[in-house]
Amino acid sequence: MSRRVYISADYSNDSGDRNVVDTLNKWGTDNLHKVDFIDMAKVVSGSISKDPDCRACDLKKEFNQQINASSAVIFVVGDKTASRKAGSNCSRATTDRINCSCTPYKQNTNGSKTCKVSYTSTPRENDDFGNINGCSYLRHEFEQAKKRKKHIIVVYNSLRKEANWLPSYMKDYEADAQPFWIKNNLGQKIGNYTYIKQVLGYE
Repeated sequence: MSRRVYISADYSNDSGDRNVVDTLNKWGTDNLHKVDFIDMAKVVSGSISKDPDCRACDLKKEFNQQINASSAVIFVVGDKTASRKAGSNCSRATTDRINCSCTPYKQNTNGSKTCKVSYTSTPRENDDFGNINGCSYLRHEFEQAKKRKKHIIVVYNSLRKEANWLPSYMKDYEADAQPFWIKNNLGQKIGNYTYIKQVLGYE
């Protein structure tokens, strides 16, 4: 039975964790692995980000929807995950609209624009994690998954456990977080499919 699994990772081209994501996606497209992984790089390149006025809050709202539609969320932790701040420049939650501005998604050269959110409200207990916040995209995804009680899987982009890489907001998952990579009998580095299969509940 196919399951939809959301992948949260640092997608920086030069120093991110695309290698783990690419391996997960490979497993999701062959005939051996029955999992529908949601590659967030593909989501970001979709409809919402094509809007010339797409803001960080719009992307976070889309992330919420994708996480809600998933049965599990895999968080890929690399050596720079804890320091990533993309998406965290919103101050609208605590500041009047007239005093807030932000840059539409990937339009830094065009300068910032006044916040387009007229009204804000505090999310209720059963609501999504609010998309008007000062969290990075990575933390927002984590908080949404936690609030929606999704099955959270944390893996290190490493051959060993790297507890010092964990962002502070993931510290409760330190005991369960595992390396994504292992060595096979030939000494080659490969993704630990057996572990991912196990934590996703497959036999």
